[in-house]
Amino acid sequence: MSHSIKKLRQIFPITFLLFAAAVCNANDVDKPIRQGPTWLKPSEHLVGRMVPDLELLDFDNKAFRLSDFKDRAAVVLAFTNTSCPICKKYAPTLAALEKTYSDRDVAFVFVNPTSSDKPDSVRKSIDSHGFQGRYVVAPDGGLATAVGATHTTDVIVLDSKRTIVYRGAVDDQYGFGYSIESPRKNYLIDALDATLNDKSVENAATSSPGCPLEFKPIGNSKSTDVTYHNRISRIVQASCLECHRDGGVAPFALSSYEEVVGQSGAIRRVLEENIMPPWFAVKPKVDFAGPFANDCSLSKSDKDDFLTWINGKKIEGSANDAPKARMFHDGWQIGKPDQIIRVDAPIAVKATGTMPYQNVIVDTGLAETKYLKAVEVRPSAREVVHHILVFIVPPGDAVKTARRGATAANDEDDEANGFFAAYAPGYDALVFNDGYGKVLPAGSKLKFQIHYTPNGTATKDQPEIGMLFQHKRPEHLVDVVGIAQHRLAIPPKDPNFEVIASQAVPKNATILAFFPHMHLRGKSFRYEVILPDGKTQTLLDVPRYDFNWQLSYRLAEPINLPAGSTIRTIAHYDNSAGNPANPDPNKTVRWGPQTDDEMMIGYVEYHMDDGSLGMKRSLAGIREGLASGKGIELVFKRMDSNGDGKLSFDELPAAQKDRLMRLDTNQDGAISLEEGKSIGEFLRRK
Repeated sequence: MSHSIKKLRQIFPITFLLFAAAVCNANDVDKPIRQGPTWLKPSEHLVGRMVPDLELLDFDNKAFRLSDFKDRAAVVLAFTNTSCPICKKYAPTLAALEKTYSDRDVAFVFVNPTSSDKPDSVRKSIDSHGFQGRYVVAPDGGLATAVGATHTTDVIVLDSKRTIVYRGAVDDQYGFGYSIESPRKNYLIDALDATLNDKSVENAATSSPGCPLEFKPIGNSKSTDVTYHNRISRIVQASCLECHRDGGVAPFALSSYEEVVGQSGAIRRVLEENIMPPWFAVKPKVDFAGPFANDCSLSKSDKDDFLTWINGKKIEGSANDAPKARMFHDGWQIGKPDQIIRVDAPIAVKATGTMPYQNVIVDTGLAETKYLKAVEVRPSAREVVHHILVFIVPPGDAVKTARRGATAANDEDDEANGFFAAYAPGYDALVFNDGYGKVLPAGSKLKFQIHYTPNGTATKDQPEIGMLFQHKRPEHLVDVVGIAQHRLAIPPKDPNFEVIASQAVPKNATILAFFPHMHLRGKSFRYEVILPDGKTQTLLDVPRYDFNWQLSYRLAEPINLPAGSTIRTIAHYDNSAGNPANPDPNKTVRWGPQTDDEMMIGYVEYHMDDGSLGMKRSLAGIREGLASGKGIELVFKRMDSNGDGKLSFDELPAAQKDRLMRLDTNQDGAISLEEGKSIGEFLRRK
């Protein structure tokens, strides 16, 4: 080390460390210099675990245990020290939050895991910031390891049963290489408010911007320590009860020790074969997309502990170690809706066999365009509903659709334009962040497309949709486009038939979620993006597609795609006799709405960065453009997604591709602007 570097280290020790870190990582060009909190998979960071009742010694040498706070609604273990620059910045924030939540039955315990901090510095920090809670100096790493803390600014929230409900950053105001005037995301506040209201924490784990803690890696629980009440019940609660409870969509409940033991054989099988919890995405080799915020798969430690318990003595343990009961909302997840639209009459669902898709058109009664803050679809008989898709029928199409009948509605055009709202096991209500929302045009109708799965008992179902409105148009309009391939011809007995569809990204866009859809022969589904520089990256890979679970895959961190990108969807189908769900391996399978037909749709939820709705191609959109008075030039520009001055077959509305191609008078395989000027007359004739 040179003399000048030694001198720098002596004068500015922290600066030197940051400088050294920058030098060591100079070649790590993929890692940004400025880093804020990022989403982490909760189950892989001890969220849901019960914390041992450790005996701790505070700064005044007074012993206490975490169980001393059993009468508190929540406990915050706030890691901090007096030397980390980011810890210093967050000290006033922690003191203010402690004061705010002291009247709401929340206790704060401050944990200093740094052996080099001097007692005088610690005392000065306590006094100057006014910390009221216990202050623990714990450099041995025992407490940090028990709660999964990895950085000096981690905060851990425990409920009254010592279950970790949140771990991560306080907020996003300070990070590596940046500070902002006020936080944009208040992770700790959101976690405390959810816990105090008996709700699940939405962002239950994030990274933290402090200095890394160097302790022994967190190991799995010893099998002899695992009981139903202290461990297994928490795994079941986090990963199974959403469906496996009274009133849930699963065939049996797992709400008690007796029920879990009684179904242990079935549980073992679905865990060993990675069938449950239902999550079918795999991690791409290159981290371009993901992780996914709604990833419900078990962590390795959860799975190992569950299987060890099942294969062992299935010890129940002490009921005192049981978690708080999880609360499920019988009402609307989004709160009281501003408007509820219900299917006019109950739909009879037979006891056995299969049922064709039910399509029902319902009037919204809206005289003005509405912008949505939240939307939720609910069946009244969840136990027989496989999924529901709700489509907008624009004003220009409503009269025609009514004449043709709801069941004759144009499914291909609907599918390609994407759904407005959905219900499926694993697909939750949508509540948008500030600045985001959906649009529902005045005079529109809604088409409910419902797939029923009879369960042995005849019943009736009357679906409904609830909506919360915004007072003004949001900056970003969230929409869904369906990347579909309607020209299906899956050969008889083919075990791995490939189908590809693509969608150009005409302007900068942000991708929020994916929703692949196939039927009984569906085998695998993959989303890719071809970037303008020609590089191809995987967005979502589902190597084992299961029609029984219409899952959405919601990105924890949205993906920004530049204009000129192309989203490509690749599906494989098993039309062989080796597919036990195959209705008929001897037929050529084509597009159709029933389960013994097939579909190939890669739904993408997105918003265009300029606030427009830019990926839609529909006759309704064409009519809207013509009605605006701006003429065919505007319509042409909207539809010309790749900007080449022509409309190719793939850029035309799904259901009218063949008819519109009649406008290609020079037979060059595309429609020019001059040829497209007759589209208005075409629509009037139609």
